[in-house]
Amino acid sequence: MNNKNFIAELSQRTRYSQEDTQRMVYTLIDALNEKFQEGDAVTFPGFGTFEIKKRNERIIVNPATQQRLLVPPKLVLTFKPIAAIKEKLKNGGQ
Repeated sequence: MNNKNFIAELSQRTRYSQEDTQRMVYTLIDALNEKFQEGDAVTFPGFGTFEIKKRNERIIVNPATQQRLLVPPKLVLTFKPIAAIKEKLKNGGQ
């Protein structure tokens, strides 16, 4: 599903115009981005938790050349779904 389809479906479900729905979605994304920049976790009850985690510095090996490379530490965004969603996905979506 692309952005246009998502906005259209959300607009239909909420009965707001597509322009208003798009503005709400972009406002939500901006607010989430601000919280992630601050390092805060964001939890959606009934869905899951988004949080920022630090990946430590590590050494990797290029399998073709056997050259060792140092990967610097970085921050990554992770998502942990609630147990009900995990279970549903584990059972093939049923």
